[in-house]
Amino acid sequence: MARSIVVIDHQMSWHQAFKVEKAQLLTALGKCVVSLEHIGSTSVPGLAAKPIIDMLLEVDSLAALDAQGEHLRALSYIARGENGIIGRGYFCKSEESKSEEDKSDEGKSEEGKRDEYKVGPQRTHHLHAFQSGSQQLIAHRAFRDYLIAHPDKAREYAELKRIAAKACHHDSEAYMAAKEGFIQETLALALCWYEKV
Repeated sequence: MARSIVVIDHQMSWHQAFKVEKAQLLTALGKCVVSLEHIGSTSVPGLAAKPIIDMLLEVDSLAALDAQGEHLRALSYIARGENGIIGRGYFCKSEESKSEEDKSDEGKSEEGKRDEYKVGPQRTHHLHAFQSGSQQLIAHRAFRDYLIAHPDKAREYAELKRIAAKACHHDSEAYMAAKEGFIQETLALALCWYEKV
């Protein structure tokens, strides 16, 4: 069954949910963590979003993070490889992640992993890990901080997401495609702005 795509009003509880998860992850992952931040729409005050906590994990080494796989599995995170972004370690947690723990991604193509990701229990957390120095770290931070500093852009994004969620009929690719133009345009503005602040 395909996962539902529902955009809801911003919830103050999202920030607390991140703090709780951060504490658990920092304890589990130890010294390989450089920083762990709340990103994505749930991190932007007032921004409507899918109720999934996105987190940006900066690590000294992705290999060192991979060595902590058992600790992540103990917190119900499922490794999904790069999942379409080169240099990313991507992990997801769902309402029923424990039942997915034994599913192996070994031997699956990146496309196969993404196809499998579209079905199953609703996601609650996404962990995006990058090694220090990755431009993706800057991009995620810039996009978040730009939306926080520009509430008009955040409102525009919220409206776009609501329209896309209604129009996509729970098709994640259609939902992402509907947002892509806005994201790329805003990211370009955000990166220029971020360099100056």
